Amino acid sequence: MNLLTIERFSKAYTDKILFHEASFHVQEGEKIGVIGTNGMGKSTLLKIIAGIEETDQGIVVMGNHVRIGYLMQTPVFSGDDTVLSAALAGLDTQDMVLVSDAKAMLNRLDLGDVEQPMNQLSGGQQKRVALVHVILQKVEILVLDEPTNHLDSEMAQWLEEYLVSYRGAVVMVTHDRYFLDCVVNRIVEVDYGKIYSYPGDYSQYVEQKIQRQNMELATERKRKSILRKELAWLARGARARATKQKAHIQRIEEMLGQEGPLEEQRVELSSVASRMGKKTIELKGISKAYGEKHLIDDFSYIFLRQDRIGIVGPNGSGKSTLLKLIMGEIQPDTGVIEMGETIRIGYFAQDNVHMDEEMKAIEYVREVAEYIQTNDGKITASALMERFLFDGTLQWSKIGKLSGGERRRLYLMRILIQAPNVLIFDEPTNDLDIQTLGILEDYLDAFDGIVITVSHDRYFLDRIATRIFAFEGEGQIQQYEGGYEDYLKARALRYPEKYGETGKTKASTDITKTSGGEKKTSSKSRKLKFSYKEQREYETIDEEIAKLEKKNEDLEQEIEANATNSMKLGELMKEQEELQRMLEEKMDRWVYLNDLAQQIESQN
Repeated sequence: MNLLTIERFSKAYTDKILFHEASFHVQEGEKIGVIGTNGMGKSTLLKIIAGIEETDQGIVVMGNHVRIGYLMQTPVFSGDDTVLSAALAGLDTQDMVLVSDAKAMLNRLDLGDVEQPMNQLSGGQQKRVALVHVILQKVEILVLDEPTNHLDSEMAQWLEEYLVSYRGAVVMVTHDRYFLDCVVNRIVEVDYGKIYSYPGDYSQYVEQKIQRQNMELATERKRKSILRKELAWLARGARARATKQKAHIQRIEEMLGQEGPLEEQRVELSSVASRMGKKTIELKGISKAYGEKHLIDDFSYIFLRQDRIGIVGPNGSGKSTLLKLIMGEIQPDTGVIEMGETIRIGYFAQDNVHMDEEMKAIEYVREVAEYIQTNDGKITASALMERFLFDGTLQWSKIGKLSGGERRRLYLMRILIQAPNVLIFDEPTNDLDIQTLGILEDYLDAFDGIVITVSHDRYFLDRIATRIFAFEGEGQIQQYEGGYEDYLKARALRYPEKYGETGKTKASTDITKTSGGEKKTSSKSRKLKFSYKEQREYETIDEEIAKLEKKNEDLEQEIEANATNSMKLGELMKEQEELQRMLEEKMDRWVYLNDLAQQIESQN
């Protein structure tokens, strides 16, 4: 049953077009994940679905009696509200079952003091209260903007389980790739005014997007091939007076006016780290308490030059305090922190440091430097901003007009251009789009220095961390080797009574989707492997594609040189058509073989 349809709608802010004749729909029971680069309009789409904003043009059709619950990115509450009254605002407070459910959910999200005034809560705590308020409502469509921000790993797992079993439809924006894999059965990508829909979870989306892009490129190659033939026909001096020839020329002009597929823009992270001496950062028996609450108790560690440390634990356990101790913002109650003379720290805070909203984006960067040293040499601040997807218009936009994600990207850029050799991240994945996260992860792989990150993003920790510091119990920090999945398994072995079940992670089960979108687990998974022929093909296919592409380039030059020789031109066109068919087949085969290789690697 169709719950909501938005047909051929457009939306723009001043000169920025977010959507142009795009369409979107929600079916009963669907779990939809909305993704896309920051600033493309993901949050705007959610506001249109929720009825908070209107389209500039287009038709919105909603089913009878369809109700929508909306979690905004930054909720606002009355100063008179308590935690419980805010969670139950507008709901039946005489319903004791509802009140009991609200208290249970709040407690599960570490908000046990239900009479605490809302104005005493942090922004993250207020977001969790808003989440409870939304999911308590009896609605047909839940619209959630970044629901996993400010949730620790245990809370995120609880929300996953809740949404998987939720009977209504869900539309959400989130950067949490494990969350998307677990919950959604359709991915919607917002990209340059268009909306693309992909059935399945995030992993399936990645495969399908590659296939779509390959098809678009193949279609574009075919269009160019036909166009070359038609232009050659024109070059032979076609008489434009005949009706058929006029129509022919008109078709050529239409083809010339067609736009090819937009090449996907990628953030390019590039900076030079400062040299690091032999001495790094040494923590010697440090302790820190606030009143009777012991956050860190007698902790020691010497950071290695290429350390990749992930820090996990419940909210309020002391993770951010540990970062502040390392940076020297606060002092330990006991113990010593020694810092090498060459250490230069770049700190990416959980919330952006104060940014003057009246300042232009390029001025914010130029405050650090007009010219920036990168691996490719010195470049201007403006050129570097282009690499971070800030085009000329955005560069001269006031910071106050940038989206939340664009501000985070600008803030990250300013930190990296200062050439730190120690990067400290406090919840870096909040408000960064998935594309930028993937490129940041690649950047950190090659970063010549120390990386220390507090994060609840399980995928991010699995991707970059080689050691986990886990806050366990009052003041105790336990070390685990490996990424987040390795930590879960080791924790389950150490505390089998408490964490035995949570040790069964995605890596130890074979999770598939049924045709209805429901998940099922299998205790035995079939071992994937290359056949002998596939192995040989996988080893040589890159070289074969390169040869075909080179041959195609040579052939295009030959076609241009014989534009006036109709007989030779016909032979060359035929040869190129066959060559492009072979190239398309090889590219499709390359996608299949590389996907199979990744699956084989992931099961080992």
